[in-house]
Amino acid sequence: MPANGLPAEELACRQRLEAAGVKFTPQPPLSDPSGCSAPWPITVTTLPGNVSLRPEATMTCAMAEATANFLSEHAQPIAQKLASSRITAIDQVSAYVCRPRTSDAAKLSEHALGSALDWGAVELANGSLVAVLGYKRDSAHAKLMQALRNAACGPFKTVLGPGSDADHTDHFHFDLAQRRNGGTWCR
Repeated sequence: MPANGLPAEELACRQRLEAAGVKFTPQPPLSDPSGCSAPWPITVTTLPGNVSLRPEATMTCAMAEATANFLSEHAQPIAQKLASSRITAIDQVSAYVCRPRTSDAAKLSEHALGSALDWGAVELANGSLVAVLGYKRDSAHAKLMQALRNAACGPFKTVLGPGSDADHTDHFHFDLAQRRNGGTWCR
């Protein structure tokens, strides 16, 4: 283990984030008797391309890297194509929080492990604030949200949003849940 106490992979992840332009602050380990834990959390304020994360969000480096890569490789090109504008901010509604899954109280949420981030809206450079909820079917807004949701399946292991269940009617839930055979759960 390096002298700073971080495992080599964690240190390498943080170096990749810095190289990508992600702004973050290391945090002390998070843990709770219920099993919630994030041994090396970071609080992210800015994603690649100077995209603001509002409010700042605490998560694992792996989740921050998955979010940064998704933004750069998928979300920005989709926004440019469908909205003729780039994303300048993501309004998140939940990152690390110690709680069980809403659908199965016997299991911890990925939020309780720092490996989930919920998006409530994106702000575009043209000044539009595009909320996950509140769009009309077949509108430009709906096409943008559906394209983002579809593209997230793969970069993230779980993708939930409006229509998946009552708990995700107004946001996208993206996480890195470990699944058998590395599969994904996208609803």
